[in-house]
Amino acid sequence: MASKSYPAEQHVIKTFMKLVELLPAVEQNKPQIVLLAGEVTPFRNDTDREMPFRQESNFFYLSGCQVPASYLLLAYQNGTSLANKPSSQLFIPKAELADIMWSVPPPSLEEAAATHDVTRVDHPAALPDAIQELVKAFPGALVHTLPLSPLFPTIPSQYTAAFLAGNAQITEDYLLPALHRARLTKDAAEVALIRKANEISSRAHELVMRVLGQGVRGLIKRGKGAGTERPLLPGEWLIQKEAEAEALFVASCRREGAEHQAYLPIVAASTRASTLHYCCNNREFAWGPVQPHDHQNRNEFSQDHERELNPQVLLIDAGCEWKCYAADITRTMPVGNGGKFTPEARAIYELVLEMQRLSFEALKPGLHWDAIQFLCHRTLVRGFQRLGIFKTPNSPNSGSWNSEEAILASGISSAFFPHGVGHSLGMDVHDVPSASKPEKNDTIKGIELGHESFYTYLRLRLPLEEGMVVTVEPGCYFSPHLLAPVRDSKHIDQEVLKRYESVGGVRIEDVVLITKDGYENLTTVRSDTEWVEKVCSGEI
Repeated sequence: MASKSYPAEQHVIKTFMKLVELLPAVEQNKPQIVLLAGEVTPFRNDTDREMPFRQESNFFYLSGCQVPASYLLLAYQNGTSLANKPSSQLFIPKAELADIMWSVPPPSLEEAAATHDVTRVDHPAALPDAIQELVKAFPGALVHTLPLSPLFPTIPSQYTAAFLAGNAQITEDYLLPALHRARLTKDAAEVALIRKANEISSRAHELVMRVLGQGVRGLIKRGKGAGTERPLLPGEWLIQKEAEAEALFVASCRREGAEHQAYLPIVAASTRASTLHYCCNNREFAWGPVQPHDHQNRNEFSQDHERELNPQVLLIDAGCEWKCYAADITRTMPVGNGGKFTPEARAIYELVLEMQRLSFEALKPGLHWDAIQFLCHRTLVRGFQRLGIFKTPNSPNSGSWNSEEAILASGISSAFFPHGVGHSLGMDVHDVPSASKPEKNDTIKGIELGHESFYTYLRLRLPLEEGMVVTVEPGCYFSPHLLAPVRDSKHIDQEVLKRYESVGGVRIEDVVLITKDGYENLTTVRSDTEWVEKVCSGEI
């Protein structure tokens, strides 16, 4: 960053306050020291080839530093000046001549001090002495580290030994829970970064839709020799494969300066949209039947000669990162059929849109996220009863066992909506899991709403708070694997269900900020049915 715009010191104070709350009372007024290692540049197995570097999230949260192989040493104590101004020492690698030949050097100490919200910047060689100084200055201090785990960078033993030599007590029990609790709500600077990631990702989603629409209208023309004598230029690209949609999405984000995708893009066409985390992205779209004279095509099909696409959906769940903060957006769009949904796909799409709209209307601080999950299941059951997929008490040979409440109690809607309606989002796409879904959860009392299966994969199980950033991503899927156990259900009209199974799946996902009075949607790409169809058909 060009200036100290990232509020690392505020995050340090917030984290220490959460940490002290977790400590036994007798430990709360003791000096608290934190030692963190940053991520190192990874290399591909048994080679000297670098892989993309991304800073460890907790390290970035407390330092704002994206320099590989750095360290952070923090000190704090309740009731002292350190409570308002903690000691924050950042140690970044020294630029070595042999390394500069191969890669961009780390910043100088002066440059790093000007751009990081810390009290001191030095090289790792100075870290042992800095540790010894803290141990002498704060006898009896508690030293906190992240758990020893492949999930986090390892702190070399030479640094932990310096604490042990001073008889300091080292614990890994409190720091990670404190960080997760601190990161659960976002400040204005964090929201700005998430907003930027969502703006870039929203434009990438719209780009894919518009290229699909240009293809429908025949507006993508290929010049002489395109694809045979020379490579296709970007303006000549059609989207006829999942990989081609992914390539355009990622390229759009990269062109706007986003270095990373927040997660592997999910680009699933046709019935593959029923696989929740489908990351293969390697199949062509489904094409129509072979016509009587297609054997005479003289290999024109291999050169993207006009072919008829089967009506299908294309589900894209993708979002970039902006300076370590994530976007997470899903749009489901029509392919084939002139860029319009089939009647069945449109009905399911509008049902999922209704699930999301009703969720939005209910969002406010204090509302438990479980209630949103239950609301989506109730809305799905009602929608399926309208469509005839689920029976009603008035269906032939039916009765009260097919009432809305009875179907909800059965849990059968989990076969069609198996995942959670959303999750916390921040530096990680599934952010702060130990705080979002704590093992000991006093906010869940009594009997769960509906069926227990509704909450199996729900990643957030807390009341909403102002400053939380969450996704709202209802879906409806027709997965053969999930439907197999309910094929003989008394609640389902199997003949009606068969008409909808070819839809595959629909998910619509936006990122929202919980505000004092409700919410703000940070996702800017539209999802209303009329707009999506007009864009994907090239009408607008």
